[in-house]
Amino acid sequence: MGPDVPLLNDYKQEFFLKRFPQTVLGGPRFKLGYCAPPYVYVNQIILFLTPWVLGGVGTLLYQLGVMKDYYTAALSGGLMFVTALILQMTNLYAKQKVVTVERMQIQNTLTDEDEFEFSGCVGSETVKFIIPGKKYIINTVFHSLLAGVLCGLGTWYLLPNRITSLYSSIGGTVAIFVFGWVTVCIGEYSLIINTATETATFQALDTYEITALMRPFYIFIFIAVDLAHRFAVNTPILEQTNQILHIIFLFLPFLWAMGILPPLDALFLWGMEQLLEFGLGGSPVSSNTKLLVMFLISAGTAIASYFIPSTLGVILFMTGFGFILSLNLSEIGFAFKHTMISHLASRKSKNMHRGLRIHFGWREFLFYGTVLTFALLEASLLHQFAGFSSFSTASPQAIASYVLILLLTIMWILREIQRVYLFGVFRNPFYPKDVRTVTVFMEKQRRLMKVGVVRRILLTLVSPFAMIAFLSLDRSLQNLHSVSVCIGFTRMFRMVWQNTENALLDIVLVSIAQMLVFNPDLWWNRSLDTGIRLLLVGFLRDRLLQFVSKLHFAVAILLTSWTEKKQRRKSAATLIALNAVFFPVLLALVAISALLSAPLLPLFTLPVFLVGFPRPLRSWPGPVGTAACTCPDSVYYQQLVPSLAGALQAALAAGSLGLSLPGSHYLCRFQDRLMWILVLEKGFTYCGVNVKGLELQETSCHAAEAHRVDEIFEMAFEHQEHMKILSPNHHFGHILTPCTVLPVRLYSDARNVLSGIIDSHENLKHLKDDFIKVLVWMLVQYCYKKSKTRESSGNADKNKKGSFPEIQHSGVAERSQPVREEGSFSVDTVEDWSDDSDIFDPEPSGRMKDRKEPWLSETTPKVHLAIPGSVEMQSQDVPQEMSPGDKLYRAVMLGLPAVDKGKQQGVLPGVEFSCSYSELLSIPEEWRTAPVPSSKVNEMRQRFPEQWYHFILSQLDFFHLKEKPSNLLEELMKDKALKDLYIHGVLSCCFGLFGLDSTVPAPNHVFRAYTGGIPWSVGLDWLTGKPELFQLALKAFRYTFKLMVDKASLGPVENFEELVNYLEEYENDWYIGLVSDLEWQQAVLQEKPYLFSLGHDPNMGIYTGRVLTLQELLVQVGKLNAEAVRGQWANLSWELLYATNDDEERYSIQAHPVLLRNLTVQAADPPLGYPVYSSQLLHLPLL
Repeated sequence: MGPDVPLLNDYKQEFFLKRFPQTVLGGPRFKLGYCAPPYVYVNQIILFLTPWVLGGVGTLLYQLGVMKDYYTAALSGGLMFVTALILQMTNLYAKQKVVTVERMQIQNTLTDEDEFEFSGCVGSETVKFIIPGKKYIINTVFHSLLAGVLCGLGTWYLLPNRITSLYSSIGGTVAIFVFGWVTVCIGEYSLIINTATETATFQALDTYEITALMRPFYIFIFIAVDLAHRFAVNTPILEQTNQILHIIFLFLPFLWAMGILPPLDALFLWGMEQLLEFGLGGSPVSSNTKLLVMFLISAGTAIASYFIPSTLGVILFMTGFGFILSLNLSEIGFAFKHTMISHLASRKSKNMHRGLRIHFGWREFLFYGTVLTFALLEASLLHQFAGFSSFSTASPQAIASYVLILLLTIMWILREIQRVYLFGVFRNPFYPKDVRTVTVFMEKQRRLMKVGVVRRILLTLVSPFAMIAFLSLDRSLQNLHSVSVCIGFTRMFRMVWQNTENALLDIVLVSIAQMLVFNPDLWWNRSLDTGIRLLLVGFLRDRLLQFVSKLHFAVAILLTSWTEKKQRRKSAATLIALNAVFFPVLLALVAISALLSAPLLPLFTLPVFLVGFPRPLRSWPGPVGTAACTCPDSVYYQQLVPSLAGALQAALAAGSLGLSLPGSHYLCRFQDRLMWILVLEKGFTYCGVNVKGLELQETSCHAAEAHRVDEIFEMAFEHQEHMKILSPNHHFGHILTPCTVLPVRLYSDARNVLSGIIDSHENLKHLKDDFIKVLVWMLVQYCYKKSKTRESSGNADKNKKGSFPEIQHSGVAERSQPVREEGSFSVDTVEDWSDDSDIFDPEPSGRMKDRKEPWLSETTPKVHLAIPGSVEMQSQDVPQEMSPGDKLYRAVMLGLPAVDKGKQQGVLPGVEFSCSYSELLSIPEEWRTAPVPSSKVNEMRQRFPEQWYHFILSQLDFFHLKEKPSNLLEELMKDKALKDLYIHGVLSCCFGLFGLDSTVPAPNHVFRAYTGGIPWSVGLDWLTGKPELFQLALKAFRYTFKLMVDKASLGPVENFEELVNYLEEYENDWYIGLVSDLEWQQAVLQEKPYLFSLGHDPNMGIYTGRVLTLQELLVQVGKLNAEAVRGQWANLSWELLYATNDDEERYSIQAHPVLLRNLTVQAADPPLGYPVYSSQLLHLPLL
């Protein structure tokens, strides 16, 4: 589509123009889209100004000196509480009063859902329209009480004398008093009258009515600062803060309308995450529950360290708990629980499985115990014997600083040298060139693998101990019972293990600053201890990296809005000019979003930037991996995830994916598969990631962006043979930067056209003969395996020669009927049209075999003893119930020529085998009852491949028989009765699939037979009545078709041994069927080596073959700009949850080759995104 796609369609524009003023004012609906009586608007204005009126009464009494300020606040609050309760009771009364309402008939039907029939100024419909009420009674009381408290404290906050004492300006006092009360009225209206939809929406549903508390909460924060200033005398900082906040208080409605202030759920989650990471040294985590637990434990650790009486005890406590909390405690707990259950409940715990779990055994516990012991010893010894000297160029702490600087340099070089691009700009000369196969890549990668091992050792063991040495030697630890020391050092002793690379960078920066600044009078040295310096440096480092990433994202949107022709809207030049003129404002917005760790929100992904509200790093409220738009393609991702996790584990440990922090995004590409990887948490020797799979059915937008991804990866990995050393990255500035390739065990997908094979007369001519051979092999194998099962269970009949075996009826598993074409006839659609007539009552032959006599026990087997030379008659009892298919069958049979009773097909004489062991290979009796004429039986005898039949029998070993004659196979081959059984069985299947016609099948018939969609016939109806035989026949036909394709591609089959090898390979290593089959998905999950499917393109009129091959192949991996992803997801959340712009052709979902806009939207969590697969949290060990 063109670049000038409407941002919002006409209906959504009208909807947005009605919703946004309501959001700005806190709930009043002044734009309805239809005519309403004036009293509707007047009532809303009165209710909006009610808090101001009630607060004004208290203010007037205070200004006149009648009441003290706190009594004034109590009076206003009490009046507001009573008023709020009255309003809520009015709403409850209106809901109980039943009033018949008729809709107004107007032209625009799109706004019908918003219209009301107003019967009066205080009518029930008017009340319900203006005051929707609360869902829960407890909220009715609680919100009313809160409204009273808010009005009282707001009155106290905005007393004119108080404002004048802060600013000493009458003009300022009037402005703050007027606009401050507007802010309070907005908060009161959203709390008690009608809650507006917020632009800052985190949860799709507000189940517990938390949104109504958002605006009052922020008002209470401002009031709390003012109260602190009132009761804390002579605190200049509080006074200045209060002055600033009184001015910001006037702009709260603007901040609410722009969606900069987060909703309460997002605010608390974001706050805990930021405090955990920057105040306590932890890592963002994958779930809300885990975040709360980890925050409380970490905060408790910092508080406990404050009360430890000795410096050595503080060092040991911080070192020990810092190490323990940096481990994957949830997985250690799971391993402990698993072990305990194993001991208590034997093997029951073997069935417990959830996602990919880290295996914790005695080796892991021994390793962690050893590391902890050495860390405690090092910290205590260094602090005890060398921890009292001040920092100087030759002090022990300075020596540790030199070591850390050297380690940082080495590890940085070792990390960059493993990536395909240095700094994302120049091609790495050490990286393997033109790598396309796993063998070549692993051969060229050996040197880099050694580099990765060295880096892993330095990162895991050397660097943490060097940093502990630096921290233990610091003199700041001598200051006991210091809040700054407890916070700073507790954080750093944990960060050493939790986030080693960033901790190393922070300590090096602080060390360099200490070396350069020796003046003790400077603020840096005088007021801050080392722990707080490290905290400030870590915070600034994180915000600076965010600022650079956000600026990169903003510049990319600006430039591509003009350079990409398909993104060049009519307004592009104007927007670029405005951004250029107001570039300082743009930088300020980027800086504010980086400072708040909030996403930079490009409105509709245009170069119109807003500051999104702060939210947790994972961007979405729901638990990880619980929602995905599953489809048949999901199994391909489900199959490859375990192998991909193993490859990611090695790459993350080696550092070839760059600096992977929580919040990092990676994109993997292989053929038509796109895997989106999000790093959720990271700690000592572990990393938690979530893998999403994007759709395989490519739309035009998806295909355009996937093509650009392929171009980027091909330029990086496949077209480097003739490139110069340090050649530049031609796609620098793209949000995707290639990192490396990973060997992953997955399915390659090959599709080819079968023209010249399926329509070849020569191939089709041999199809029936090959089908007979394959079917004979299939039937023999089926009966042979069945005999082994009976023998193992002790049910094989071992009577002596001359006895007649009981026909074994195996339990037939219910299988779905074949999928037929729409134009074919199905007996399932026939209704019971017999109308209680007796004309169709006689049971057709072969139908009574499944009937059980009512007087016989269900557990008693029904035995038919055959007498030589006799004819076994079927019971003529009329069944009580009869299926429509049976009645239709009889109707069709009645339309055929009359058949002698003694010659009815399906009334079979007893079978006498010349070999007593032939019964082991005997096919079930009901499989030989197909209604075919005797002439076709004779014809099949002539076509029956007797030599092939003898060869198959000669391959049987009968090892499961304890006693067998030496000439068993010769006797089986000579048994003509056994051969006749197979002739009848093969003929029955051929009759069902091909009918009685002996002509060469057409390609269309072959395709329909392969898919199980053959038009209805008597033979097919008989065959489908034997589900197990039908599945064998269908399987044999599919094997035959695959054999025809292989013979056409690889050459003819030379002998019987080669043919058997083909069939055994199909049986063991292949699944041959349809992509839509459930068995296809099961075969993928079971990792069958090969899968084959036949397809047809009706538009082009061609037949296609699809082959999936399981092998280890190279998957290309690139790192995405995390801030670009967060920004686009923030816009998606705003656009769908607030503007409700769910148009499938909207501008913000169109293809963008640089921002990968369509793929990014797909990767969002449902219901806003639509990945076809999303894994549970994958715990990757990095040892």
